[in-house]
Amino acid sequence: MKFPRLLFAIALSFCPLAVQARPIDLATASIVQLDAAMATGQLSSVQLVRFYLRRIARLNHRGPALHAIIAINPDALAEARASDRERRLKGSRGPLEGIPILIKDNIETADPMATTAGSQALAANITHRDSPLVARLRAAGAIILGKTNLSEWADLRSGEATSGWSAVGGLARNPYALDRSACGSSSGSAVAVAAGMAAAAVGTETDGSITCPSSLNGLTGLKPSVGEIPRTSVVPISHSQDTPGPIAHTAADAALLMAVMSGPDPHDPASLATGAVPAAAFASVTPVNLRGLRLGVLRVANDALPLIDPVYNAALARLTAAGAVLVEVKFNNPPKIETDELLVMETEMKVDLTAYLRNAAPGLAVQSLADLIAFNQRTPGEMRLFGQDLFVASQATKGLSDPAYLAARAESLRLTGAEGIDKLLREDHLAALVAPTAGPAWKMDLLYGDTIPAAADTSQAAFTTFPAIAGYPHLTVPMGAVHGLPVGLSFIGPKWSDPRMLALGEAWQALSPPIPPPTFPATVDPSP
Repeated sequence: MKFPRLLFAIALSFCPLAVQARPIDLATASIVQLDAAMATGQLSSVQLVRFYLRRIARLNHRGPALHAIIAINPDALAEARASDRERRLKGSRGPLEGIPILIKDNIETADPMATTAGSQALAANITHRDSPLVARLRAAGAIILGKTNLSEWADLRSGEATSGWSAVGGLARNPYALDRSACGSSSGSAVAVAAGMAAAAVGTETDGSITCPSSLNGLTGLKPSVGEIPRTSVVPISHSQDTPGPIAHTAADAALLMAVMSGPDPHDPASLATGAVPAAAFASVTPVNLRGLRLGVLRVANDALPLIDPVYNAALARLTAAGAVLVEVKFNNPPKIETDELLVMETEMKVDLTAYLRNAAPGLAVQSLADLIAFNQRTPGEMRLFGQDLFVASQATKGLSDPAYLAARAESLRLTGAEGIDKLLREDHLAALVAPTAGPAWKMDLLYGDTIPAAADTSQAAFTTFPAIAGYPHLTVPMGAVHGLPVGLSFIGPKWSDPRMLALGEAWQALSPPIPPPTFPATVDPSP
């Protein structure tokens, strides 16, 4: 089903600047554009929130039934009124003043909304506390619009799960083709922004959970350096790899969000690490000069992605034409890297998740991973599509002092960091690595889960896995489309090079035409 694009413009008769302002397409407008419209009186935060709420009502459970949103903040309009009043009386607090932002439903907010991680086991997890990143967004004037759907438990309950499905939120659908995957685990965050339900959203990633859904939904997504944004009051998987991050229309918008969310937190040791980027560094991100900049070119092994080769080659040609020096490089992808990563995640999940549950909402019935396994066994709605083999394997792990875990973490970190990304960058004097983020979205399959065809799978190339394990920044920006399905271009850099990756993203987006907005077709026809 297709819906017309909604043009929305408000011109105040007493404001000459507003009279001459161009109409704004609120469904696709960037934060930068929305902030400019509010600054001139063309738009108010209340009007913007009401627009998004109407759009959610039309698209989330009705119409294309995208299932991107789990909960709406009942205080959103009141927050918008307060923001408009703040702007009138004291001026704007910054570019996020009055901007509605959606939050992935594994991140706590003080509003009367549960933080469920998509599971019915956490339906009563209303903590009435803001995670530090949410508190910082509020302090900057952002409006917390609601909570987004996700792959349940951030896609680590079962190896046979379908990305984008949760027992609480249902199945998130890709707005570019409703029968195709939105990827995960930050599925709803990406779908909502692509479908014009908010200007931007916050997701989380352990391995691919921001970058993959951003790529498949035609958006910009940054998986930051681990520790750049604190993880306090975020439902955990792995303290070695977890990080929140922005999903937005542009790299410039992502930088604005990073400028607010970044910074140390005493409750997250990773955020206190030496070398972390000051939040102010993100406020001054501008497009990097590509002339003479050396970029390492990664390619998918064994031509596994022939559908995106023409799009990727065209992107490389644009970078070359802009003066970048491209150097062909290759990851040495050790056969045990994914096995070691899984052991690390399973071991840390048992410890980290149990610690979170014991500090969650008072009276929560589940207090450990063992409790969650038992809850799922007695709750048919949780297990009707897939099981919990990863939960069971995690429960069987031996703790953070287990020699096998310690060896797996040390070896995988060495091979992806010092002997992986760092080595490639150092040996060829590279500023960053570029790669295709993922192939076009695959058809969803609720029977067999994410049986990703070779034409969509980049796992052989480890384009998400290496920066995920190493804890390094990974930015994806829209690269183009294959039969109407978006595909992304990745920029990967060393630890704490997040502003540099965003500057590369801004430079790329100045060269590349934007991805057309989605029209919610039931499917795509790949025939000529």
